[in-house]
Amino acid sequence: MSQEVTYGLVLAGGKSTRMGTDKGSIIYHEIPQREHLYQLLEKVCDKTFLSVRSEQVNELPSGVNFILDNNEFRGPYNGILSAHKEYPNVAWLVLACDLPLMDLKGIQQLIAERNTNKVATAFAGKENKLPEPLCAIWEVEGLKQSIAHLINGTSTCPRKFLINSNVQLVFPEEEQILLNANSKEEYQEAILKLT
Repeated sequence: MSQEVTYGLVLAGGKSTRMGTDKGSIIYHEIPQREHLYQLLEKVCDKTFLSVRSEQVNELPSGVNFILDNNEFRGPYNGILSAHKEYPNVAWLVLACDLPLMDLKGIQQLIAERNTNKVATAFAGKENKLPEPLCAIWEVEGLKQSIAHLINGTSTCPRKFLINSNVQLVFPEEEQILLNANSKEEYQEAILKLT
């Protein structure tokens, strides 16, 4: 497969402890958030998947592609690298399920500004300029380097890996699309912005 092939991945396998309920099942846009993002990625990716834990599989609608988290790695890397292990020769456009304001226009901007010669193309905030690893296109080489990074035990944080790597930063036209809703307060903030 060519490295130009890009699969979409919605990271929905987290435990959502701060929110107190599964963030992927929260409805912001008439359907569960994980399915909303899945549908957005289906419009722009060659194939799309949900990254889930085994106990979530029965909750998924029929026909949805999914990849089980292998539990080989800690944190968000678990879902990303489980997908990479399943399909090692494709780039992955990764979105966390806790991005209620993410829209098709934002995803299209990320794709338009993609640099396949870098390890990843990631959204970043205009002020902090830090890469958002869970709102990024990970190239094959970046995922290979991530595995080496984890084996070396430097850090389990994908953001730290990107900070120290050759990354294309993209500053979204509408910065609010990067709002993470991880708590009840952030959920309320997202609801206010959506009304």
